[in-house]
Amino acid sequence: MTQPLETDEQDILNSYEQGEWQSVKTLHEDLRQYQAYATATLAQSGQVSIALPDEDLKAIQRKALESGVPYQKLIVDVVHQFVTGRLIERPRT
Repeated sequence: MTQPLETDEQDILNSYEQGEWQSVKTLHEDLRQYQAYATATLAQSGQVSIALPDEDLKAIQRKALESGVPYQKLIVDVVHQFVTGRLIERPRT
């Protein structure tokens, strides 16, 4: 037993059945181009601009100074540890 179509799904089916859809003649070229866009986007080093509360920025700068690294590098390292699951949260004292 099939489920009834949602409204938007039914609209698409009706449109198709009425012959409103046409094949894209340059489909393979278009796909290659969009794949190239996606690959280039994922390969880029992203530059992000964020606003941090002054208190947090000063704390990061202090930690970076203690560690002997630029604070931007410390931020990059913390974000990397977070996304790779290596940042361990511990209770604050």
